[in-house]
Amino acid sequence: MAYTIENVDWAKDKHRLKAIREDVFVLEWRVPQDSEFDERDASAFHVLLLEEGKDANVPIATGRLTQCGEIGRIAVKRGYRNMAIYRALFAALIEVANHHHVTILKVSCSLDSVSYHQGLGFKPEGQVFMDGGVARQRMQCPVERFPFPDVSQMH
Repeated sequence: MAYTIENVDWAKDKHRLKAIREDVFVLEWRVPQDSEFDERDASAFHVLLLEEGKDANVPIATGRLTQCGEIGRIAVKRGYRNMAIYRALFAALIEVANHHHVTILKVSCSLDSVSYHQGLGFKPEGQVFMDGGVARQRMQCPVERFPFPDVSQMH
C-alpha cells in the first residue's frame, strides 16, 4: 500500500479530519461527538495520512499534536489498522514536534495501560480525568526518547 502524509490546517481541512474521526470515534467507538471535537482542534497541528489511488488519494488516518505537546485523536479507519500506519502517523507527529521545538510529548491513555507506558519511560502528568466517559491519565516523555505507545489504549 502506498500512502502520503500531509500536514494540514484545521480551518482548511476540518471536513476531511472530521470525517475520519467521526467514523472511528463517534460511530465505531461511540464517543459522544461533543467529546471528540474540542477547542484545541483549531490551534493544533494535524497530520493526515492518505492512501494513494488511481483516481484520488483517500484519507485513511489522522492524528494531532496540540500546542502543549499532547499527541492524540489518533484515528485510523477500519481495515487500515496496522503497525506501519501507526508508525507513520507517530513519525509524522514527532517530526512536527521537532519542527515546532516541542521538547516534551504527552499522550492520554486508559488507566489499564499506565504501567505499560511507565515501562516505556513515560511519566504520569496531573490527575486522572474523564474523557468521553473513560477514565484516562496523561503521560509524558521527552521527544528524543519518545517510544511507540500502546495505540490500542489511546484516543
